[in-house]
Amino acid sequence: MIPPAGRRPSGGRVALRGDLRAALPDATAAVVVTVLVFALLWARMESGASDTVAVMPFMDDPGTYWMYLLSQAFGWSALLWAWGTVMLGLLLSGPRPARPAVSRQVLERWHRTTSLTTTALMFAHALMFAAELVRYETEVDWAERLWVAFADTFVPGWYDSGTGQVAIPIGQGALYLAIPLGLLFYVRHRIGANTWRRLHRFVIVVYVLSVWHTLLYGTNVWYGEWPRTVLWLLQLPVAVLLLLRLLRPARRAERLGPPGGGAARPGWWLRAAGRVAAGAVVVGLVVVTVSGRDGGRDRPTHPPATAPHAQETD
Repeated sequence: MIPPAGRRPSGGRVALRGDLRAALPDATAAVVVTVLVFALLWARMESGASDTVAVMPFMDDPGTYWMYLLSQAFGWSALLWAWGTVMLGLLLSGPRPARPAVSRQVLERWHRTTSLTTTALMFAHALMFAAELVRYETEVDWAERLWVAFADTFVPGWYDSGTGQVAIPIGQGALYLAIPLGLLFYVRHRIGANTWRRLHRFVIVVYVLSVWHTLLYGTNVWYGEWPRTVLWLLQLPVAVLLLLRLLRPARRAERLGPPGGGAARPGWWLRAAGRVAAGAVVVGLVVVTVSGRDGGRDRPTHPPATAPHAQETD
């Protein structure tokens, strides 16, 4: 994805401080969306319609598990903002329309601010999950509770219960990649534009990990029903834009011409393979959404009655 330009201080560089100020309206909108999602999750839990309760029946009290609900709300907002910032990045780095509705400078500024907001939402999602674990681990003293919550949330491989053994490290990987990849833009004058550009391409990996984490661990899309299908369907425009960006990149140096000879040939085949893989992803997403075979679980007749994470004891 192409770096945003926007208003630049002296030297042609974009300052992080200025982008943080510019991100305030975007962050405010994200907080509002999070509050609305939280209210919806609370209402569904109170009414007994919550899929989270269907997966974990002991969590039938929103007043007790409000921090878990808030973690879920931040997670959904983070995924929505990640979707938006990836779409903006792909629009910027793909084929350019002859008469764009919005100027490139505005799109670049939106790309930067939504990226910063996404990272903040991801961290808030993890932090509220840790806070819920602190509340939950009542069998040990406060120091141990804080350590257990921190380790389960932020130390890869530490969480050892159920689907979380895989899903949580995937989410941690998304967070730990998002922070440096997002901030590297503000030091690209030191590392060089080409180096930054190569690293920035891995932002799509952050997004893939985030979606994967949600599909594995998001109890709201746990079952093979329409919410999970909609989540898969939302990935189709991302895959289509990624394919267009690979087929017709904005930068001339990234365009795929006839295969060259010598040292250039491996690179040509690698780029060609990337285009084929992106096309296969588009086809796969269409098949998943049309067939309904999206990896969802069958809703059990008798849902489990135990907590997914046993409390620590001395």
